[in-house]
Amino acid sequence: MINEQTILFDLDDTLVHCNKYFFRIIEQLAEDLAERFPHFCTSDEVKEKQLELDLASVHINGFTTEHFPESFVDTYRYFCRKAGTNPEADMEEQYRQLAKSVYDMPIEPYPSMIETLEALQKDGHELVLYTGGVEEVQLRKVHQLGLEAFFADRIHVASHKNSQFLNRIIEQEKWLRSRTWMVGNSLRTDIVPALENGIHAVFIPAEQEWQYNVVDVQATPSGVFETVSSLSAVPGLIRAFASV
Repeated sequence: MINEQTILFDLDDTLVHCNKYFFRIIEQLAEDLAERFPHFCTSDEVKEKQLELDLASVHINGFTTEHFPESFVDTYRYFCRKAGTNPEADMEEQYRQLAKSVYDMPIEPYPSMIETLEALQKDGHELVLYTGGVEEVQLRKVHQLGLEAFFADRIHVASHKNSQFLNRIIEQEKWLRSRTWMVGNSLRTDIVPALENGIHAVFIPAEQEWQYNVVDVQATPSGVFETVSSLSAVPGLIRAFASV
């Protein structure tokens, strides 16, 4: 017999690819600005400045559709100032649209996504999607992949995905913490909040990680805290814990 668990899944870079598309677009910006201002920046310096500006915006405003495009425009403006030239409106719009193109990239699931969710569903667990971002963008991914078959209306999208928001959901849904799990790739928004809220945590490191997600884990686990290399390891891990 398997005791029913509540399992929260992150979406981006846990169930579907995300970071690699952002890094691809950032590379285009870096190459273009390094070519445009060859005496004032290298491609690495462009990437460092874009990251700095993007992170500053996210810390203040959370996840929005505008923080990434605005970081491109602000990076362009920064190197214009450094080069002693005035920003051009048409170039600002070009970089803004380049950044926005990331939202039109194909939605590509991670290997074993469907098989993992099917196995957990078959074992009788309650599956919940708990992800950061803009609701419209994230729900589009859910619909395109047909993830309603697993999560139904149990979908939560947070612009500020942190311990306080997670605690609010746990209290609202009246989940038993000893039977609740968080599965995700972000130490900052998935793992640390899970541990601080006394629920189980399964960390799946992303193939390419955004610096925002990388933090030290200092919270003491109240239950299971495991690192696995792929989604396919999750059903067996939870089955071993939940079997009686």
